Amino acid sequence: MAPNFSFALKVKEEIASLPFDDASLRPLLSSFAKGSGSIRLSERVLDLSTESSKIAKLLYSGLSSIYGVPVRFAYSKQMRLRKAVQYHVLCSDLDYILSDLEVDLLSPSLPKSLLANEQDEQSYLAGAFLSKGSVNDPHSSNYHLEIACEEEGYAKALAKLINKSRSFPFNAKVARRRSQFIAYLKRSEQISAFLTYIGATASCLEFENIRIDRDFSNVGNRFNNLDAANMEKTVSAASRQLKEIAFFKKGQAFPEIYSEKLKALMRIREDNPDASLSELAALLSEELSCQISKSNINHLFRKLHEEYQIKHGIDPETDQDA
Repeated sequence: MAPNFSFALKVKEEIASLPFDDASLRPLLSSFAKGSGSIRLSERVLDLSTESSKIAKLLYSGLSSIYGVPVRFAYSKQMRLRKAVQYHVLCSDLDYILSDLEVDLLSPSLPKSLLANEQDEQSYLAGAFLSKGSVNDPHSSNYHLEIACEEEGYAKALAKLINKSRSFPFNAKVARRRSQFIAYLKRSEQISAFLTYIGATASCLEFENIRIDRDFSNVGNRFNNLDAANMEKTVSAASRQLKEIAFFKKGQAFPEIYSEKLKALMRIREDNPDASLSELAALLSEELSCQISKSNINHLFRKLHEEYQIKHGIDPETDQDA
């Protein structure tokens, strides 16, 4: 869990360090309040909580700049799991602020008037990710980015908002996880595009560099495995061919192989036991002074194999190795 959390936190703190203006801060604050906001009834204040001091500073400066009301910090420490420090940004005049941000903590609806253009939508999604988002470290074996929600309707609304993007064809989906619902992306190119979409361009570059290195390594391993499998197949086939050639020569059945081309190929195979079909085609072409293809070599060896089967009372039509 630590690496995943660390990369997700890096993404969030990059976003929190961006120079938002007041117009962009309103949709960001709205989605953050929706995801991580609560009301302290005893004090009648809005409580926005986060585990990042940088995010807390962004929330503090945003609320102070836009609303000019008293804002203060508080701290608490979780006693379970990682025992992380929780930062609380507390703001008075909560009724006005919640109304202006169009936040209904009991409703799954989005604040339509705050989403007038794609830049507003990007800011809103950035705030949602700062609040309840996570993304797997690109070193992990699978790619996954999500935003957790308490309500299924809100998760669907966020997924719809992501997919509405005109900058990239996202395919966000919704799933249930225990008592929560998540709007999520799985494909690596969509995750990197989403990171850029919400402003985390440096994290996107890091994600892409690690992903490309990892994928290149995987491709290299697959090619190595394929080469090894092909080599094993080539050695096995050559061994069988040499065995069949030896049988015909030992039994003085060589004249029964009517093709002069096949006879020449048998001699070349004996002289070049490790040669590939392509190499044999080149050698036979040179000896016969005509163009011999790789498929022609394969056909000749198939003919040799069929003759061998007939000599051993095997029906070539039913033998799977033919």
